[in-house]
Amino acid sequence: MKLLKQYSVLPAFGLSLGISILTLSLMVFLPLAMLLYTVSDMGWQAFWHTVGDERTLFAMTLTLKMSLYATLTNVFFGTLVAWVLVRYDFWGKSVVNALVDLPFALPTAVTGVALATLYAPNGWVGRWFEPWGVKIAFTPLGIWIALIVVSLPFVVRAVQPVLAELSPEYEEAGAVLGAHRGTVFWRIILPEMLPALVTGAGMAFARATGEYGSVIFIAGNIPMESEILPLIIASKFELFDIQGASAVALLMLMISFLILFVLNIWQWRLNKRVNQ
Repeated sequence: MKLLKQYSVLPAFGLSLGISILTLSLMVFLPLAMLLYTVSDMGWQAFWHTVGDERTLFAMTLTLKMSLYATLTNVFFGTLVAWVLVRYDFWGKSVVNALVDLPFALPTAVTGVALATLYAPNGWVGRWFEPWGVKIAFTPLGIWIALIVVSLPFVVRAVQPVLAELSPEYEEAGAVLGAHRGTVFWRIILPEMLPALVTGAGMAFARATGEYGSVIFIAGNIPMESEILPLIIASKFELFDIQGASAVALLMLMISFLILFVLNIWQWRLNKRVNQ
């Protein structure tokens, strides 16, 4: 029996697994269980009446739509930033690399105030668009910009290590064989970094859907125009409507979980294809 027993190279597997499960239970499973318990007390009819409200549905649609737009934008620009940081050496590179993580370090409220001041009709940037009738702050356009800022690091940091490990020799070999730059990118570079890009995009989307602090200052929070779903949840809490806030939060959680689940399945298939 001792010969059949498997020993791990790393010690204390049982202890570390138990601590991990306990931590996940306290930090994730327990709050989720309380959310489900709170919603269960209101009944299905009251639940669907709350989440089916016209104002709530509009806020949910706006949140998901702006989050998707911000994620797609960061897929392009985040990959570009990661490419520049990995492939080129230039003066101030370390500063640019540090600026990528700035949205992580700054409080979200500070980011929101800065963006609102910058893109307001009398702001440094907003004043140049005002004569053309383009309003950025206090519109869905401002929400889109705020979500881009807070979710950009997820894409950059997910793609950057993959590009760093991908040797330029593969690109040079493709160029020697007569492949154009576009062909080299689509046939050599993109397949290698696609799983990481999907992971970064999923984390960016998840962050964008739940963002609150940086958005409320630049969104304007106008019902049926620029009101996001996290603000609906916060407003219900302020009115002591705990069950209503929990119902809306549960709906948003279900949608986010479904999207992340699909992205994880996609990433698993991509990794399987690359390993083959």
